[in-house]
Amino acid sequence: MMQHPFDSRGLTGVSRRIVLKSMLAAGAAGILSTLPSVSRATPVKGGTLTFGLAGANTTDTLDPGLMWDDFMMVLTLGLRNNLVELDANGKAVGELAESWDVSTDAKTWIFHLRKGVEFHNGKSLTAPDVIASINHHRGAKSTSLVKSVFDQISDIKADDAQTVRIVLAAGNVDLPVLLTDYHMGIMPANPDGTPDWQSGLGTGGYKLGVFEPGVRAEGTRFANYWKSDRAHVDSFKLIAINDATARQAALLSGQIQAMNRADTKTLGFLKKNDQIRVIEAEGYLHATFPMMVDVAPFNDKNVRLALKYAIDRDKLVNAILQGHGTVGNDHPIPASQHYFNRELPQRKYDPDKAKYHIKQAGLDRLAVNLSSSDAAFAGAVDAAALFQESAKAAGVDLNVIREPSDGYWSSVWAKKPFTACYWSGKPAPDSQFSLVYAKDASFGDTHWNNERFNSLLLQARAEFDDKKRAEMYGEMQALLSDDGGTIVPMFMNYIMGVRNNVGTPEKIAPDMSLDGMRALERWWVV
Repeated sequence: MMQHPFDSRGLTGVSRRIVLKSMLAAGAAGILSTLPSVSRATPVKGGTLTFGLAGANTTDTLDPGLMWDDFMMVLTLGLRNNLVELDANGKAVGELAESWDVSTDAKTWIFHLRKGVEFHNGKSLTAPDVIASINHHRGAKSTSLVKSVFDQISDIKADDAQTVRIVLAAGNVDLPVLLTDYHMGIMPANPDGTPDWQSGLGTGGYKLGVFEPGVRAEGTRFANYWKSDRAHVDSFKLIAINDATARQAALLSGQIQAMNRADTKTLGFLKKNDQIRVIEAEGYLHATFPMMVDVAPFNDKNVRLALKYAIDRDKLVNAILQGHGTVGNDHPIPASQHYFNRELPQRKYDPDKAKYHIKQAGLDRLAVNLSSSDAAFAGAVDAAALFQESAKAAGVDLNVIREPSDGYWSSVWAKKPFTACYWSGKPAPDSQFSLVYAKDASFGDTHWNNERFNSLLLQARAEFDDKKRAEMYGEMQALLSDDGGTIVPMFMNYIMGVRNNVGTPEKIAPDMSLDGMRALERWWVV
């Protein structure tokens, strides 16, 4: 992560300026594959781009606060812009915000809006739209999934029609990075100050035409889109295809032109087809097995450590991912991220250490249930079976319960004490820590509450010194690894398949799948 470069200009109460040329770095990962020449071709306008996507649900909604999986991420980032976006290098750059100022304590932020930006209905973007959109994610009545992140905003107001002032309860130098989150799309404000999310209106490259939750979405290019070098196709179609085999078949047949989450076990079929190319990127995606630390026996740290030593991470990476990933160390920061703690010893499969911690917990053997489903991540059931196998030699009787995919996220995950899960990850540690691991986190699936961790989280937010922040984030990773309720066995590469008539940039954004989930406005057809 780069430090913030500033010049000496300032406004009242604000002494440092961050301009467009000196952006926050969010920690870039790397592209693993060398893409064919079509990826470097000059974008052309026209045509229809059709995606077959996993991650669609019948409960999907246009409410940005409730968006959850790949299908809706791609859709919302095609319809709406954020104040800030991540570029292909993982850096936070201005989108609807042309520039911003920050106070020396990182508590007061002033965002200067880009002029001449229109919503799909012709309304001009102004500060009240931004305020309504951000307020949707904060406050006691908010139902937003990122509420725990944006509750740190204590006040937000308009200095004028094109200027928004955000005041935080405590400093956070990563606020621009947090505002790149796909939940934070800007919508037009209603007269009562609430955002109009129901219509799907935005300032993005595409206007929504059809939306059938869990089935499909379609749209057409917005003629007055302010980014002349983006949103290349005339129209798009997103088709929900949650089954990996069906998704691959649709790509091979030409029914779709692009897909996410290619199955590593059948990846060879795609690579052998000369009409298909595979794009692979190393990002932040990781599998987890969360344990509720307020439920016995997981309330004993020794039990949690026993299970962490009882899983064979290398075997999971080789067997489940076919080598398309790396081992995890029971925290959510990948080795490609700037703040990764390289001094923290990598936990390895060790049956003897597992047995030691079982004895420390006062047990002869450990017997627990693990709920899993391939809805959690591709190969999650097989991963649980491999975990069961390695755990047996470590003195753990792991009973794997195969749960139905339908309703897994609403009825199993975060409801049962030991489950399978995955996270796309975030470009800034603060986001992931705040969403999942901090006290009262929106997605706190382990109910872990570590006083030292929570204290460091607040300190790191306001620390401009990059070295000091790295030390704090490093200690937080160690706390999660040694005490936390989450097993993070592996990080999974993003693997996408596209037909040769799909043009992509030479560099694909690594922060999320499908070019940072911005494929709708960054890709084209030839």
